[in-house]
Amino acid sequence: MLLNTFRTENDSLGPMQVPANVLFGIHSLRAKENFPDQTPFHPEWYKAMGLVKLACYRAYRSFSDAIKNRKSSEVLPFALLDEQVVNTLESAATEVSEGNYFSSFIVPAISGGAGTSINMNVNEIIANVALQKLGFEPGSYDTIDPIEAANIYQSTNDVVPTALKVAIMNMLGDLESSINTLRQQIEHTEGKYRNELRIAYTQMQEAVPSSYGMLFSTYSEALSRDWWRVSKCFERIKIVNLGGSAVGTGLAVPKFFIMEVVPALQKLTGLPVTRSENLADATNNLDSFVEVHAILKAHAVNLEKMVSDIRLLASDVAGMHDVQIQQRQVGSSIMPGKVNPVIAEFVISVSHKVYSNDMLISSLCAQGCLDLNAYIPTIGHAILESLKLLIAADKTVCDNMLKGLSISPGSGAARLFKSPAITTALSPLIGYRKAVLLSKEMKSTGCDVFEANKKLNLIDQEKLQSVLKPENLLKTGFTLSDLV
Repeated sequence: MLLNTFRTENDSLGPMQVPANVLFGIHSLRAKENFPDQTPFHPEWYKAMGLVKLACYRAYRSFSDAIKNRKSSEVLPFALLDEQVVNTLESAATEVSEGNYFSSFIVPAISGGAGTSINMNVNEIIANVALQKLGFEPGSYDTIDPIEAANIYQSTNDVVPTALKVAIMNMLGDLESSINTLRQQIEHTEGKYRNELRIAYTQMQEAVPSSYGMLFSTYSEALSRDWWRVSKCFERIKIVNLGGSAVGTGLAVPKFFIMEVVPALQKLTGLPVTRSENLADATNNLDSFVEVHAILKAHAVNLEKMVSDIRLLASDVAGMHDVQIQQRQVGSSIMPGKVNPVIAEFVISVSHKVYSNDMLISSLCAQGCLDLNAYIPTIGHAILESLKLLIAADKTVCDNMLKGLSISPGSGAARLFKSPAITTALSPLIGYRKAVLLSKEMKSTGCDVFEANKKLNLIDQEKLQSVLKPENLLKTGFTLSDLV
């Protein structure tokens, strides 16, 4: 006789057959059928759900203990969860927060329902794990119910966005570190080539004298701003609506629980999570996600600008070959010896994915209707995706592009002294019109500035040598003593 390999679960829509020993249940299975997306859910968000659930159970325990210790003889209008049940719920939630049972989370990244399926899949996992810890089979919901017990005093609408903010804050810390490591590598490159002269370009045309140190200093400054802005994201994202229930009114939730649950989450995470003073606002409006992602977009912009510049300087199109970057991969299956700038291409692709996520997040946050936004699963997925991509981009630029970058000594200076761009440095001494004559001579004969000046005799040759020293070319502005 074949054993029954299914269990029957029921919800308000009716019964459904669920594989007998799985940790998910009817709500998860309906979501998997209704949302046939193959994009996996972010495990960081799943772990954060475990932490938020654990905070809720600890707040519930405090509430239950307070009731038990009261001196009143009044009979409670509701039953408290058995202490052993609370213990097993806490244990199961702890294991979820560590990433256990993630294979039983079957809701895809893109789903409808404002995250109800996310919440219920986690509730079912926690309830069934708790049941197993007590010696029961999964699905024995008369003992521990996914809604009555695992979801006690919670709503999808406060638990899911709060968990998302916890996941974001954890990853913001990682992004801060990756930006700072990249910035330090940029600063090293800046210092190494501080006085290595080059021609600066405007609109892809030769412009004025500069240095590679100056160029890399611009990237360092941009990354410093990125780091500062990301560090401020915690202030924007730390406000949570946990305890607010469905729409932020706290309906059907004990005031004691509302006061206790966010401090419990603070202790668990070590993060600066703070209960909103207006829980309805924190439930209704998701503009903090828009603001934070805009800062992520700014970092993507700076990364794209930097790697695009370096790719151009190292390219065969530029033809200068002053800058050499690491050769990381064979570039062609047909062209022998070809090596492509794959790191720059990866980072540019990442940046454009972040830009598209930014538009998605902005438009879906605006789609919030009256008291709730139904699109938190997609919004959250896009934010976490952008964070992961940017952390990866920072790491590969640092390790696989900048650490192996080299600049040929003297080649930029030699090209600079043969470029009419150098004559801008002489205009304060000889005037614009004479500088034009010098420039034309250099263009027509192909000689450097020193040879052209010998022929035209526009400035003392010794003075010319002094003015064109790197330390003088790279000074900010000039003083009258520089002209004497």
